[in-house]
Amino acid sequence: MSDKPNGPVASEMIRRLTEALEPTRMHLDDQSDHHIGHAGHDGRGESHFALTIESAAFEGRNRIERQRLVYRALGELLDEQVHALSIRALAPGEA
Repeated sequence: MSDKPNGPVASEMIRRLTEALEPTRMHLDDQSDHHIGHAGHDGRGESHFALTIESAAFEGRNRIERQRLVYRALGELLDEQVHALSIRALAPGEA
């Protein structure tokens, strides 16, 4: 279902998303090293992520509603530790 996370922030993100959304498929990519020198990159890493997640919780919801479910699941991580998050949220059967 999920790639093995590399660090503590990614591990916590995956734990929260799994608990809240019960994904059937999930891939979280730490892209922090692509943003060295840009805003939000403070040298600690684990600041910029790309998420692809598939969950029945997204069925019948538009893109914004799906993103809000992800934001709600991640809570304060988005305020305190994650600078940027790209989200691709799919219902089962969507490509």
